Amino acid sequence: MPHCPNCQASLSTQRQREGLFYLCPGCHGRAVTIPQVRRVTGDAYATGLLRQINRDSQEGGRPCPFCSRRMQAFYSREPLLELDACKPCGVVWFDTQEFETVPAGAVESEHELHLRGLEAMARHRLEELHKARPTESLPEDSWMWVPAIFGFPLESETQPLRRYPWVTWGLAFAILGVSVAAFTHLDAVVGRWGFIPAEAFRWGGLTLLTSFFLHGGIWHLVGNLYFLLIFGDNVEDYIGRWRFGALILGSAIAGDLVHLLFDPGSDVPAIGASGGISGILLFYALRFPQARLGFLFRFSFDFRWIQIPAWGALAFWLGLQLLLLWFQWKGVGQVAATAHLGGALAGVGFWYWWRHHDCLKAVQ
Repeated sequence: MPHCPNCQASLSTQRQREGLFYLCPGCHGRAVTIPQVRRVTGDAYATGLLRQINRDSQEGGRPCPFCSRRMQAFYSREPLLELDACKPCGVVWFDTQEFETVPAGAVESEHELHLRGLEAMARHRLEELHKARPTESLPEDSWMWVPAIFGFPLESETQPLRRYPWVTWGLAFAILGVSVAAFTHLDAVVGRWGFIPAEAFRWGGLTLLTSFFLHGGIWHLVGNLYFLLIFGDNVEDYIGRWRFGALILGSAIAGDLVHLLFDPGSDVPAIGASGGISGILLFYALRFPQARLGFLFRFSFDFRWIQIPAWGALAFWLGLQLLLLWFQWKGVGQVAATAHLGGALAGVGFWYWWRHHDCLKAVQ
């Protein structure tokens, strides 16, 4: 199902005399294939549009409604419009009322339109089936085997970043440096700077932040750093450095506060960046639901590389957190699932605000 690049709403299929269009019910944007543009506007305008896409386009910020790759931003002429296009899918995105301004050309017959519409729907259905089908090909790059063997997901289709993710890498180095330094006197450091619900606001509430940089062991540290680097760069690239910093800070604090509400009398220090990273994971999965994530599974001596969409991985992650929450409730687990879920709630809230903000900006 194609999604709106502005507000992520599912696009509805609209049939008009000119053929099939994909419309957003929220911001009223429209996805139009290049053949459809040609049928509506004629050969001259469509050929000029293709020439501008190939010569003058630059990497844009919005994902394609069909494949989630970043589209190319370019300017059309007569009329002057700022548009986005996905070359592999052959689709152009028009914001509200933009498509109505393009020049009209000769209209094909109803029979031709019907045949072309059936062809387009069949092609789109085949693409959906291809994406939904798991692939068994193994990781191509040798370095991918290291995280894959330990069960970590990999991005199957990576897109070039528009800017260097300074905040993501800066946080990663800060977490690494503080955590490694604390390993030499871990118990004392955790007792002093970890977040203790029974003493939630000691040091003026500073432990809400200091606990974010501490980790209980090497695998705890490596796991959090991996998820931060794999998903954080995409989120930072999309929303910008300052908003990304606000997202991870708000998620980390929200995780600690939800943990406090769950067990306010606990004197066990809680540490780790998991709460803040959970907010990033939720934002990533909600913003890029069709992004492909790969997992390596072993069946006896046979390794298989399974790819699933980000929304499927999110569903599995939420189920795991609920299981960990049950263990925490019974007092048999050492993982603060409440902090993970608190950070996730902050990520959902930030995504909802950002989606509403994007929709309003697209309509204006």
